[in-house]
Amino acid sequence: MANNLITGGAGFIGSHLAEYLLDRGEEVVVLDNLSTGRFENIRQLVGRPGFQYIIGDLSEESIAIPAMEKADTIYHLAAAVGVQLIVNDPVRTIETNIEGASRVLRFAARWGKRVLITSTSEVYGKGTSVPFREDDDVLYGPTAKSRWSYAFSKAIDEFLAMAYHQTQGLPVVVVRLFNTVGPRQVGQYGMVVPRFIQQAIDGGPITVYGDGKQSRCFTHVKDVVPALVHLLETPEAWGQVVNIGSTEEISVGELAEEVRKRTGSACEIRYVPYDQAYRPGFEDMRRRVPSLERIQRLIGYQPSHSLGDILDDMIAWQRNQSNRP
Repeated sequence: MANNLITGGAGFIGSHLAEYLLDRGEEVVVLDNLSTGRFENIRQLVGRPGFQYIIGDLSEESIAIPAMEKADTIYHLAAAVGVQLIVNDPVRTIETNIEGASRVLRFAARWGKRVLITSTSEVYGKGTSVPFREDDDVLYGPTAKSRWSYAFSKAIDEFLAMAYHQTQGLPVVVVRLFNTVGPRQVGQYGMVVPRFIQQAIDGGPITVYGDGKQSRCFTHVKDVVPALVHLLETPEAWGQVVNIGSTEEISVGELAEEVRKRTGSACEIRYVPYDQAYRPGFEDMRRRVPSLERIQRLIGYQPSHSLGDILDDMIAWQRNQSNRP
């Protein structure tokens, strides 16, 4: 029976991953400091055979080292996430992302653990060659704009992971996630889908930042989680960077319209300039579409949930949360 450590396991994706692994009959240890994760996400797992949670930080070596030493596989999901958090607290973003990944990789290499590092489509920066391929060149904005600190920090994580693989043979996979969404995701750190849905449920307005013509591809967490596990179990994927996402593209303005329609809301859709939503000089990607050729070749990946499925699942979940006492 495999023992899996999930850092950031009380987060939205981590909690679904923990549930998936437990359902396979494996053991799971969740390590989370609850800075952005929520205990509510893993509450239903408490008491299940093979499940353990640790409220603590990777920097607390008396906690983190024994957990990593015991694990057979490590899924490193702990990170500073969300555009709002990145813009408001760049120091936390940079330190959390780089220091956390460095600790995990260092100790995984010491004991030869299999490890998966979650990265992000943000790494592609201002790239305009769509769809984004893992070997594309990247272009970032100036270091004076904190918007790009997340992309820079996750790129450093990727360089470090590849260096450990090349020099020490560490069995590591880096995955670039493209807008993973689903139940348990909240909008307080800038995640657009749960934010739109909550605004529609509350009667609006739905606030679209920028002109709404920027486009994204959203992927159901239920498609992402099995792919994470499959990749880490595939030796051909070790030492590679792999996109995980969907190619169903939609503009953010169209997304707001779709959310309004599916919630049955008649609320206003209000457009807010980036300078007001974030801060003067904020920059964003116009399109973010992944190439899925590599992951299809490695594990035969094909997302099975449409954007409509995603929105319906999230609307049902958020309505349930809103009706709780």
